[in-house]
Amino acid sequence: MKKIILIVFTFMFLSCKSQGKREVLGESDFQIEMNTKFKDASKSPLTKKGLKEFKGLNFFPIDDRYTVNAKVELLSDGPVFDFPTTTDRVAMYRKYGVLSFSIDGKDFELSIYQDINPKPEYANHLFLPFLDNTNGKTSYKGGRFIDVYTTDIQPNGTVTIDFNKAYNPYCAYSDRYSCPITPRENSLDTEIKAGVMAYKKP
Repeated sequence: MKKIILIVFTFMFLSCKSQGKREVLGESDFQIEMNTKFKDASKSPLTKKGLKEFKGLNFFPIDDRYTVNAKVELLSDGPVFDFPTTTDRVAMYRKYGVLSFSIDGKDFELSIYQDINPKPEYANHLFLPFLDNTNGKTSYKGGRFIDVYTTDIQPNGTVTIDFNKAYNPYCAYSDRYSCPITPRENSLDTEIKAGVMAYKKP
């Protein structure tokens, strides 16, 4: 009888403990990783009020149509641009190359950039910002970013771009950040219903 009581008590204790712990939501590794970071006060770009009310980011449904195999035209001596930001800061990026791909039979191009003075840990990082026809409606008005690395580019000159991993710049969550403004040349005349959706500040 004592064993039964002990088992029941242990089960109730574990159940209560798990209910008190917030579950990290997400339908992919990317979504779980994003939500994990955003709920962590030491890493989250959210304000104190936003963090307190945070239940999880909103994502478009994962759609394989938005995972594309892009051809990469590398620029050996690409021009350097002074990128305006959401503050007085100016960010300097070199045009690293041009990506060509198609979605639903329609052809598109995006320029991809590289910080001219990256920190050592970001030496292989490339900057891929884009605008599309969901901006200001279901996605952040200032456009979104995708992480790409020089090591992602294949020997045959292609790279996989997954718009399901598109995320908002930190400026979408708090005014304390300075974010590069997406250039108009990286506007896609279509709706990219993939990745992180618009965030409503509390």
